[in-house]
Amino acid sequence: MEKWTHATAEELTAALRSGEVSSVELTEDAIGRIEREDGALNAICVPDFERARDAAREADRARARGEERPLLGIPVTVKESYNVAGLPTSWGMPQFRDHVPAEDALQVARVRAAGAVVLGKTNVPLGLQDIQTFNEIHGTTTNPWDRTRTCGGSSGGSAVALAAGFGALSLGTDLAGSLRTPAHFCGVYAHKPTLHLVPTRGMVPPPAPALPADIDLAVAGPMARSARDLSLLLDVMAGPDPLTGGLAHTLRLPAARHDRLRDFRVLVLDEHPFIPTGADVRAGLARVADALTAGGARVERHSPLLPDLADAAELYTLLLFSGRTAHFPTGLHSELAARAAGLSEDDHSLDAARLRGMTLSHRDWLAADHRRELHRHGWREFFAGFDAVVAPITPTPAFPHDHDPDLMRRRITVDGTDHPYFDQLVWAGLATMPGLPATAVPTGPSAGGLPVGVQLIGPMYEDRTPLRLAELLEEQLGGFRAPH
Repeated sequence: MEKWTHATAEELTAALRSGEVSSVELTEDAIGRIEREDGALNAICVPDFERARDAAREADRARARGEERPLLGIPVTVKESYNVAGLPTSWGMPQFRDHVPAEDALQVARVRAAGAVVLGKTNVPLGLQDIQTFNEIHGTTTNPWDRTRTCGGSSGGSAVALAAGFGALSLGTDLAGSLRTPAHFCGVYAHKPTLHLVPTRGMVPPPAPALPADIDLAVAGPMARSARDLSLLLDVMAGPDPLTGGLAHTLRLPAARHDRLRDFRVLVLDEHPFIPTGADVRAGLARVADALTAGGARVERHSPLLPDLADAAELYTLLLFSGRTAHFPTGLHSELAARAAGLSEDDHSLDAARLRGMTLSHRDWLAADHRRELHRHGWREFFAGFDAVVAPITPTPAFPHDHDPDLMRRRITVDGTDHPYFDQLVWAGLATMPGLPATAVPTGPSAGGLPVGVQLIGPMYEDRTPLRLAELLEEQLGGFRAPH
């Protein structure tokens, strides 16, 4: 069974169709691997092995009857923040360790209907509010390339599960790089879809009811070990929520703009006004730029059409922290408001944006939302001349675990110089703030042997364009490599 450990879902489907392997065999192999190896990694925080075995047996019976479904018999995992009927959904919050929803999240229901075998749930940070993965209930998830380092967050458990061979696909989410950063740190693929393309009902903090909602900034999305598998899972996930009046899977995304590398027009970014880009990530960007150039793509390093990166980062920070702190206690809100009122109007630092965002009034939020629309217009003009942007996901490869409970006190070290921990989010925010699709792809190892990824940002609702570019780059760069 070793040959199937890191196989793609596409490869597993071909083997299942030919009868070379059964879903029961794949599932038992994945369960055995988790039982042997996950003690050191801690990716699977809520196993669901018996129901997985039942689902695998049913998948094999369905295939014997001649049924064909997109994920029939494929073992997958699900981020802990998705409701799964009969399993706890805590978001890593101790007070909700015994919260057990009675109904699957819409995306869990969709992958089950597509024939997937759900092995269990993957670990997350407390409240999904970190780019590391640890919490009091389930402990720390480590990076399979170096267990002294973080795997990223908040979809960290999902990225580790994929890298370790615990299933071929995983469901994640992304607000501040939560799909892309773990993919970058662990050497796998992820796709942040266009905002509101994938419904999120049932991906909700406990004990809130699972209602349809268009959450600002946040998306649900696929993770995999190949670019083609991202498209396979996205096709299952995309489409409106039936409870909002739409019929599932009625949305048809436009085809990729191009099918050959030489037809793509790409802007490569490696500098940001708020934080430097480390040497290892610069090297990864250079590998991508070289592959694009070798393939005949038009590659540029600068464009006057690019929306202002500093303004985008400040606006993203306002919107991000406005949502993250909306439910703070009244007393704390008043204290923060007083501090924000003391800021100079000329202070456009990210620290100031974080403080302002924590106490943003509805009036000010509407003004920020209008600024966002101006950025979206700028991106539309940009994508009339370009097809994609290649950019960092974070400035560095995976960094050592840092569990300081005061997140504002943490630091990120870029080539020997310390910077505020949350400043590294500016690259994730580049696509998140305007709601653009972004595909995380591995580019090869850092000087120290850690994975390095980049994101391919595409036009709104044209998710298939960065996904196709990811496939073409995978052919050039080699794609996923198993940890060793």
